[in-house]
Amino acid sequence: MIKNYLCEPMEKRDRIYEKVLRLEELSVEEGLYLYTEAPLQEMMSIASKLRQIHVPGNLVGWQIDRNVNITNLCFSQCRFCNFCRKPGDPDIYITSIEEYNKKIRDLFEFGGDQLLLQGGMHPDLGLDFYIDLFKELKSRFPKLKLHALGPPEVVHLTRKESTDYSTVLDALIEAGLDSLPGAGAEILCDRVRKIVSPAKATRTEWLDVMRVAHHKNLPTSATMMFGHVETDEERIRHLKYLRDLQAERPAGHYGFISFIPWPFMDKGTVLAEKHGVRTNVSRSDYIRLIAISRIMLDNITNIQTSILTVGRETAIMSLHGGANDVGSVMIEENVVSAAGSSGMHDAAQLQSVITESGFIPSRRNQKYEAV
Repeated sequence: MIKNYLCEPMEKRDRIYEKVLRLEELSVEEGLYLYTEAPLQEMMSIASKLRQIHVPGNLVGWQIDRNVNITNLCFSQCRFCNFCRKPGDPDIYITSIEEYNKKIRDLFEFGGDQLLLQGGMHPDLGLDFYIDLFKELKSRFPKLKLHALGPPEVVHLTRKESTDYSTVLDALIEAGLDSLPGAGAEILCDRVRKIVSPAKATRTEWLDVMRVAHHKNLPTSATMMFGHVETDEERIRHLKYLRDLQAERPAGHYGFISFIPWPFMDKGTVLAEKHGVRTNVSRSDYIRLIAISRIMLDNITNIQTSILTVGRETAIMSLHGGANDVGSVMIEENVVSAAGSSGMHDAAQLQSVITESGFIPSRRNQKYEAV
């Protein structure tokens, strides 16, 4: 009886691992069991095998792009964000065309061609503003790729214009939108969202915007910001929501090209200063999350480690735990940097992370196509 009792957990894990390697979907309960009970080395080994199934070979992706914040005024006032400003604050700005000109010229000089454009959600900027901005940028820089906004901005614009997601996305695509970031996902659980970002899109709204984008074959990414007030089960359910939505995409459509998780950065945030919520993600915690992401997300090809937030050593280990991409040089970044991140890397440093891990750097574009 003692022997059988001691062997049962290992046998249970082995059964789940066999299911995983057959590329069968795990239930939330099975995923949660592995996430909370399985040894990290086992999870990394299984995730590494899955990585070779989905992305065979020894290449690890990286990219050059630039992040520009359209404005720092945002009505959402998320409790993890130090970057946003309120109406009446003295340092509110909207980035000017002259500033875009300089920033984009610098981007091209660095060898990149993608601009990541994000909020805040300015209460006075409607759909016409973004249409005009995208068209102007594309007319000045025809080769520029716009990876812009995100589901919360689409929800905001839809409400502001009294229309629907499809109409807003069609207008943005026609104006020059090339792909839609997975920004604003945080944790796809409304209990959590009411605490960390109560004015932002709900779980259903976020997923619905992405569903429409997938039907239009607009490339998208998916994200997770974890390590604050969510439970382990809510993390796993977040992954299941993404996997289920990815399964709905029409055949041959991009859907979610990648998944990027990163830990909550707490420095100076309202969550930390007023609510006592501190980041609780260790190196092993992050690698475990990378591994379970590869295991649960059997239909999302690329898993990106967030070197910006976790740093070099954790990123290296992540590449042996299911990740196949280290993200971007990201010439400019403001939001997580304002909350304590100091993980900015240049092109040479990103490539050295990959080679030190025993892999080969492969520069890519937003569609994860080799450049």
